[in-house]
Amino acid sequence: MDEAFFPTFFNCFFIAFGVMIGGSLIGGLAAFITGEPLLTEITKIGDRIRIWAIIAAIGGTFDTVYSFERGFLDGGTKDIFKQFLLILSAMGGAKSAALIISWLTQEYIS
Repeated sequence: MDEAFFPTFFNCFFIAFGVMIGGSLIGGLAAFITGEPLLTEITKIGDRIRIWAIIAAIGGTFDTVYSFERGFLDGGTKDIFKQFLLILSAMGGAKSAALIISWLTQEYIS
């Protein structure tokens, strides 16, 4: 975590958002080419890649695990709180993209 916190916070949000939107739309294009129902596939793909969007946004799991370890073992509660906020930001970006996909496709898959 060498860069400033707030740019990283916003980067996490928009990276997760972009992975969800981009992955769903490109996957929907592939579904269209193969003759699958476009909007249904976009919704299904969006549900499947949500966790990967969060992982991509926080930069993989090893840096996060190292920051948690440093926070617990070295007493750096500030690092734990920052990592928690970054994960929360990535989850917010993925959820926002999922809502937009849901609004655009008007699909409900249980």
